[in-house]
Amino acid sequence: MRDRVRVVVQGKGQGKGRWAWRARRVGIAGVLWAAGELAVTVGVVVMLLVVHQVWWTNRQALSAAHEVVRELEEDASLSGTEGEGEGEGEGQGEGEPAVEESVGASDGPGGSGASGGASAGNSGPRTVKPPPRESAYGILRIPRLGVAVPVAQGVDKRSVLDKGYAGHYAGTAQPGAEGNFALAGHRNTHGEPFRYINRLRAGDELIVDVRGKRYVYLVGQTLAETTEHDTGVIAPVPRSTVTPGAGYSEPGAYITLTTCTPEYSSKYRLVVWGTLKR
Repeated sequence: MRDRVRVVVQGKGQGKGRWAWRARRVGIAGVLWAAGELAVTVGVVVMLLVVHQVWWTNRQALSAAHEVVRELEEDASLSGTEGEGEGEGEGQGEGEPAVEESVGASDGPGGSGASGGASAGNSGPRTVKPPPRESAYGILRIPRLGVAVPVAQGVDKRSVLDKGYAGHYAGTAQPGAEGNFALAGHRNTHGEPFRYINRLRAGDELIVDVRGKRYVYLVGQTLAETTEHDTGVIAPVPRSTVTPGAGYSEPGAYITLTTCTPEYSSKYRLVVWGTLKR
């Protein structure tokens, strides 16, 4: 018996449908592949930006700040007056909404506090001309943390804080003077000089070298968290307007360090206060 051969002729419509389905599948795969490549590229760019912000800016600012400290130390040694001033002490070590200086800093509270223009040294009160804006004129040393950081007038981010400096709030007292010598500094990135000031304890020294004079302050209180609008912390007599009982009630010669908290955030402010060693 002869085998019957069945010939199936594929219709034109069926063939077109299959090819169309294959084309759609290839098209979807291509779109997914392109989206995957784009996601990887964006991820690499973001990673590089994070590395630049967190690591490279630290390296740059820290290196430049160390060089400024070295230059200031050389100037002081040439003046022949290094180590003079109110108090004695050995300083050593290696060395966060943002608004402009008279209103506040990214690493400090809003408000400028009151002015302080007289400096108290061993020779008694004297008139001190404020240093030029945004130029490093002194060194803050924090022996417990191994920090030595330039001090500059003003708290502008780009020209002061992002250089790894401690910025001196406009309108607050000069070093060694009656009133409040208030400083802001970054806690993270750009040299992060104030990263570990939460580790300071009562009695730790904060040493300020400026114009051949040395002023030694002793840490007295720490305010772990307050709002950016707590302007009382940099007032002439520093006292929190947010946290009852935090701060001081009597006139004196104070130093204030402010920075952002928690780390890698500018939501709140961390404050350390000290008093001049008599």
